[in-house]
Amino acid sequence: MDPILQRIKAAGHLLVASHAEPDGDAIGSLLALGLALEKMGKRTTLFNASAIPAVYQFLPGVARITRRMPSPGECDAAVILDCGDLTRIGPEWPEAARIAVIINIDHHITNTRFGHFQLIDGDACATAEIVHRLIPLLGVEFDQDIATAVYTGILTDTGSFRFSNTNAAAFAISREMTERGVDPYHVARHVFGSYSLGRIKLLNLALNSIEISPNGKLSIMTITRGMLAETGTQPEDVDGLINYARRIEDVKVAALIQEQANGEAAADGRAHFHVSLRSDGTVDVAAWAGGFGGGGHRSAAGFQVAATLNEIKARLTGWSVGM
Repeated sequence: MDPILQRIKAAGHLLVASHAEPDGDAIGSLLALGLALEKMGKRTTLFNASAIPAVYQFLPGVARITRRMPSPGECDAAVILDCGDLTRIGPEWPEAARIAVIINIDHHITNTRFGHFQLIDGDACATAEIVHRLIPLLGVEFDQDIATAVYTGILTDTGSFRFSNTNAAAFAISREMTERGVDPYHVARHVFGSYSLGRIKLLNLALNSIEISPNGKLSIMTITRGMLAETGTQPEDVDGLINYARRIEDVKVAALIQEQANGEAAADGRAHFHVSLRSDGTVDVAAWAGGFGGGGHRSAAGFQVAATLNEIKARLTGWSVGM
């Protein structure tokens, strides 16, 4: 870790970025490290290609996150968080790739080991856990704002400590962060406590879209751009909907097929989709995602693909036969 610490300490201006369509860990890690670097007196650009979901707008420092990628020459180093591959930061990834020093911090076991320096721990419950280790080594003390970001990353990525990636560190760090001033009720109220009417309508359409494989082990939920338009919602409102499909009795794997905004459907019906996969732990969905060039964890993975809905559903259903 020493070379990473040296590079961060030597940099004057750092880009800190996390993956597009961010979840709580991507945003929490981004804010925690960004706020820590600012306490060090560093000039930072906190970047995410997507709009920040409404449920995370309460986080301290969230207004600092920009969707404008700085030119490569402006930054001495880039810290890429919670991304299995550099392309996960979004369409502007080639610009980030030109920054002189790239530091890759992640907890996905399928990480491609991109960048000049890597800090990857597949046993960590969240990237926020790794950031929690890094911050004291940079000589920064946790304040309430940083602690809230770390706590939120761990809370959300472990599914409120219900997912299989929940480890002893998740509880220990969460306790420490509450001792640093985090209000668990305040965080939970924002993250889980309220939804817009549009999101409720989207949930209704998403539930109606669910299909179950012939053996009952796979559930498939579909979200189209038309459904977002009909309900007045945004892609970030899809976050968490897959859990409804995953909780169906006897289902081992849930898939959420989400139509993307980039590119119109071709004449043959193909379009761009992001597919999220969740399993009960008995099926390695990272291996499934790898078949499409994606990755992730054994119990949570995903991939991008240009195909028709029927092609994706047929491939997923075929894989489910042996479950």
